[in-house]
Amino acid sequence: MRIAPITFFVTASILAVSVSPSVYAQDTATVTAIESELGNKQNELDKYSAILEKHLAEETRLQSQLELLRDRSTELDKEKNQALDAMNELYRRLIDDPSIDISSAQTRYQQAVAEHKQNKDDIAMQLAAIASQRENIEQVRVTKHTLVNTLESLKDQLSSARVERLRNEFSREGTLEVDNTINCKRTETLAACEQRGQQIGLQKATKRFIDQIFTNLTESRLVEPKRNMAGAQVQVLNSHVVSSAFSGQGNYSVNLSVTMRGDVNNSRLCNLLNVDNRFCSDYGTPLAVGFQSSFPSTYSDRQLTFDEQPTADVEVATIKSQKIEETPLVKKPQPADKTVDLTLRSNVYDDEVFINGVSYGSTKVTVALPTGLHDVEIRKLGYDTYKAKVNLRKARTLTAKLVKTRQPVTEVVKKVTESKPEKQSKPLASLQNQLAIIPAGSFKMGDLTGNGLPNEKPIVEKVLSHSFAMQSSEVTVAEFRRFVDSTGFKTLAEKGKGCAHYQNGEPVWELEYNWQTPGYEQVDNFPVVCVAYEDAKAYADWLSGEEGIQYRLPNEVEWEYAARAGTTSEYPWGNEIGRNLANCGWCGSEWSNKSPAPVAQFAPNGYGLYDTVGNVWEWTQKRASQSDVTVRGGAWNFAPSLARVSTRLALAPDFRANYIGFRLVRER
Repeated sequence: MRIAPITFFVTASILAVSVSPSVYAQDTATVTAIESELGNKQNELDKYSAILEKHLAEETRLQSQLELLRDRSTELDKEKNQALDAMNELYRRLIDDPSIDISSAQTRYQQAVAEHKQNKDDIAMQLAAIASQRENIEQVRVTKHTLVNTLESLKDQLSSARVERLRNEFSREGTLEVDNTINCKRTETLAACEQRGQQIGLQKATKRFIDQIFTNLTESRLVEPKRNMAGAQVQVLNSHVVSSAFSGQGNYSVNLSVTMRGDVNNSRLCNLLNVDNRFCSDYGTPLAVGFQSSFPSTYSDRQLTFDEQPTADVEVATIKSQKIEETPLVKKPQPADKTVDLTLRSNVYDDEVFINGVSYGSTKVTVALPTGLHDVEIRKLGYDTYKAKVNLRKARTLTAKLVKTRQPVTEVVKKVTESKPEKQSKPLASLQNQLAIIPAGSFKMGDLTGNGLPNEKPIVEKVLSHSFAMQSSEVTVAEFRRFVDSTGFKTLAEKGKGCAHYQNGEPVWELEYNWQTPGYEQVDNFPVVCVAYEDAKAYADWLSGEEGIQYRLPNEVEWEYAARAGTTSEYPWGNEIGRNLANCGWCGSEWSNKSPAPVAQFAPNGYGLYDTVGNVWEWTQKRASQSDVTVRGGAWNFAPSLARVSTRLALAPDFRANYIGFRLVRER
């Protein structure tokens, strides 16, 4: 039976939507609690920053008073000597003239001695006050760097909680009813008109469901402008026709009840929230979506994708697992687009798969793709990119073998001096750290991205007019042991004062910890830790004597210039820490929050330096006017944001911890 042609017409109304709010309320409570704790810790940090400023000002005042006392000591010493000379002169004259009165000279000398002694006592008290003040300063600095680490960790927790909340908000379930009316076409059967009306109604329902999900997002203002990047999807859990009818004017009306659950491409959540992609890397790969054209009266377990709005002419949606229950009349089947599965594997972890320029997460991944040609790339920092053009006709598995990129050339120095021929027999090359040549140049030093701490500002242009050599890795346990075996040197930690380690988020002193027993299992190629600033300098002096050429700690300008290696980003590879690219807290390495890694386990920077990001903080050379020393580079148990190239932490020279080591530069 055919009916007369009538213009297409459609209406749809939402009658009911139901969503359980408990999970989302809990997510929001978690985010709110972290934000509150962040505020509290920031207030604590501000308080201790103010306390530190007062302590530093007080130390400056005490130092000024000490200088005055020392100047006065010189004057009083001079006065005491003059009074003694005058009294001795009167004693000599007294031999010839016993009537001479020497009492005034004695009084003057006694007063000079008393004042000189009092001034010495004042100097001793002043030195004790300065020492006490420096202890206070050290405690406040340690508290500050603990709070900084806690703050950065809380920021990471907040990002994770926001991602989890957004994921759950996209995954909410709901039921709605849709009224839909269309005019049937002259060329279609009643069954075809019925099918089309129900299909368009379902499309409208899923589109409205997506709209409501975006509207109800807690961070809707941030996410909504990026809607087309979200990869938002709807899975139809259940759908049935509540009522339907044909009218005499050739209209078909249907009332659909649809139960749906939202879904989202998890790998895109971080981009929607403007957070580091590592917070989304654990959620898996994008979901594959099929395509089919026939439409039933009862629908279940189907998924629809809406990167674009459906138009009135669209008669199909991206649907899975369809089941037709009503077929009383003949229907015209429409051809389905064929998709097949492509499975990708590789020989490495934490890589990234790109198909036709779109990221699909890390291997192993299976993606449903249309038949035909596809460009495949698998990337990982430190490895050559795998590229392939795949002509997909049927389901297949592709295994990629990624090859490590050739490392930058480094110089292994085998220094043998004529004045010390006995050194020739020592296997220095096998034990000595390699040296990377750092070229002369200029760079901008400081917080270039605006994400740094206050002490990273202002940005300053620095020029290094000469090249220099820097150890490519942090000084290892084996290298430090050779120094100790040669000299019998005892570190500050070994002299009975111990070494600090992190416990429950705070540094705690442990008397038994030192460079040999740092509180975790280590082997010879681990970076040496639990060494104070003077311990590191002692090693540099010894190595200089061994090789007949000057070694020392790098100053801050040299360290940052070498660590940047010509880049302006926060890390050598970009502004995001990524996963398993370095050893820092929550960086995804096998050592993160457990211990340092053996040196050189990750790809070097452009100058051939290893572990400038994380592993252990590194001492830098302090200026003569400095009372504190700066460490750089982050550590295995500190937040990733503190492993940025410009991060600076100021510590007392006698501080030592199982997360602080060093590397050296060689003078020209």
